[in-house]
Amino acid sequence: MNAFKNAKWIWADGLSGADTYAEFYKDFVWQGQKTVLRISADSDYTLWINGKFVSCNQYGGYEWYKAYDELDITPYLQAGKNGIAVLVWYFGANSHRYMVAPCGLIFEVEEGGQVCVESDESVLSRKSLAYQNGLQKRISGQIGFSFAYDANPEDNWKNGELCGFGRSVVVQEKNCSLIPRPIEKSDLLPVVTGKVLQNENDKSFLLDLGEEKVGLLSLSFTSSKRQKIVVAYGEHLLCNGDVLRKIGSADFSVEYVAKPGENVYVNYMLRLACRYLRIECEEEITLSYAGIIPQVYPVKVKPFETENELDRAIYGICLNSLRLCMMEHYVDCPWREQSFYAFDSRNQMLCGYEAFEGGNYAYARANLLLAGNDRYPSGLMSICFPCSGLTIPSFSLYYTLSVKEYMEQTGDYTLAKEVYARIKRFLDVFLANRKNGLVYRFEGKENWNFYDWSEGSDGTLGKADAVIADAQINILTVMGLRSFERICTLAGLEYPYANVADELSKATYDAFFDKETGFMRATLTGEGGYLEIVNALAVNFGVVTGAEAERICEALARKELVTASLSMKCFIYDALLLVNEDKYRAFVLDDIRKNYKPMVEFGSTATWETAGGAEDFGFFGSLCHGWTATPIYYLRKLL
Repeated sequence: MNAFKNAKWIWADGLSGADTYAEFYKDFVWQGQKTVLRISADSDYTLWINGKFVSCNQYGGYEWYKAYDELDITPYLQAGKNGIAVLVWYFGANSHRYMVAPCGLIFEVEEGGQVCVESDESVLSRKSLAYQNGLQKRISGQIGFSFAYDANPEDNWKNGELCGFGRSVVVQEKNCSLIPRPIEKSDLLPVVTGKVLQNENDKSFLLDLGEEKVGLLSLSFTSSKRQKIVVAYGEHLLCNGDVLRKIGSADFSVEYVAKPGENVYVNYMLRLACRYLRIECEEEITLSYAGIIPQVYPVKVKPFETENELDRAIYGICLNSLRLCMMEHYVDCPWREQSFYAFDSRNQMLCGYEAFEGGNYAYARANLLLAGNDRYPSGLMSICFPCSGLTIPSFSLYYTLSVKEYMEQTGDYTLAKEVYARIKRFLDVFLANRKNGLVYRFEGKENWNFYDWSEGSDGTLGKADAVIADAQINILTVMGLRSFERICTLAGLEYPYANVADELSKATYDAFFDKETGFMRATLTGEGGYLEIVNALAVNFGVVTGAEAERICEALARKELVTASLSMKCFIYDALLLVNEDKYRAFVLDDIRKNYKPMVEFGSTATWETAGGAEDFGFFGSLCHGWTATPIYYLRKLL
């Protein structure tokens, strides 16, 4: 790579700590040729040229896998002197979408094929005057920090009127392997302004955006005096008609200190996901608008036609969920977490292959490669990417399934070489965790032995689970092994686990299959009962076959077993269709309609995290979650 040969990572002198904002300025003379700017930051950035907004949002990654953006800035340049202004927000604390690394900014400008500007000590910088540094107010543990912005000390630094700026310092600790951004940047659409539902004396406003939106907060109003304004946001309204701002330690709000007169503000770095906004002021304001600038990843949607009105409506909210849950990578729920999970993204990829022209393969590949660069110390995969400190062991195995499905969908076998070592590493960990022929749950509170949001499958987050062998971890290990074997066969790579999947499959059957009932037990002792998801997985991955698989499918269709959640229904449907598609086709379609009709009737514009909707998890349930968009796959397959 020829980029950044001489550019240096820099930071504002004397600025340190988590949740801090630095401002950088550099001018140069333009000679009139095509000009690009390459930029990377820790943790996020907003770029202006000559005071005009150009771009924002760093691609999340690791120090050893750090992306840079290459931007054509030619349209923003003028003859002679031009100014580059960059605001960098340094997170500095772990979340489910960020792994702590040293702060910094690196950039270079190339005109006509020659680098003419490089970040170094000559770049001027300062601590931001307007953003509150060190606030460290978390929205949620998954998303990370909120912000507080004070418009009163604003100045014209973006246009080169510099006050309090000094020479930058080189960040010696920054040692990144830089790669070009592997996906396109999201499009910024025109602002969607909220309709005022309530206005209490021009001091408190409730606004409805009309549907779930993901993007950047945009405000325009006039204030007679300096005052603090709190903007809360949410996906649903409480029974009293208000936005639920605080849930436990989570606080879905941002703060803005208004200046006297006109206030126009956009935050380009923190995405909000919501339908409703609540604006609380200390004194009256004249509100012009408040809304969201949607950020939408560019895809072309395949047409879908059916005469069934309910099917069209279900497909529509599933499609909207998929699109709302695509940022720099897949995210689970954009309101509450904005996190990239290996299991959730598997469902999203599978649906995206069907929903988007060209299958959206490049985006899926970039996500698989980002996850494949994870380096969780135990060898398992981190709970999210990038992230550290916690793992869901079973999700590592779903990653292998995702890679296999991607290769089968695309015919792109090159990915296998890039992730081969990562997959082998965690499969070795699972196989090392066998006792008496069975894989056991992982011990320690850093290992969340989660399988599903259903009875007996959700593990104990933050606490050490009982170290036992259960059916799900063993069936999923069989799935991981068989998926890896398929990957290796397609790519012509060595498969190092000959016969291991067959041996584990037999051991799992012998240990957990109850011949008296004809079902797989969840545990050796029978604790946890007979779960839909356990039995469906056993059928899908060959642990149970023949007449016994048919018996299980009959029970699944009669709903005799402990129900799986919406995100896992795909495996129930897969088992039924595998055993007898003609027999169970109507059941699958009817079950989808029954489960998703309440969302349509509720007026939801996206799919819910679970069937309980917002009320689940103490009103933490998301009304937009990518992992429940799976009806897209089955409606297209069966209709």
